[in-house]
Amino acid sequence: MEFMTRPRTTKSFGIDALTHEIILGSWRIPLPQSRAPRIALGAALVFCGLLGFLPVLGYWMVPLGLIVLSHDLAYVRRRRRRLSVWWARRRQPSA
Repeated sequence: MEFMTRPRTTKSFGIDALTHEIILGSWRIPLPQSRAPRIALGAALVFCGLLGFLPVLGYWMVPLGLIVLSHDLAYVRRRRRRLSVWWARRRQPSA
């Protein structure tokens, strides 16, 4: 597992724009280099995630697929960014 031995960046969740890797905590998962396989992978993750009630598949695949799609599709990227800003504001302690 070579991808887990690289030094951890300050980012703990998302996509590293330089290396094209998904960062999930201390895990770094490489993405395909070309756009078409990335979009196909993201769409497949979302579709299979919607079938999460079946064995082996799970609802965890939907957010992962949306993260992969947000790398190439501006509409998904804007929605993901709005969600992350909303979540950060919600998690701030009220003064």
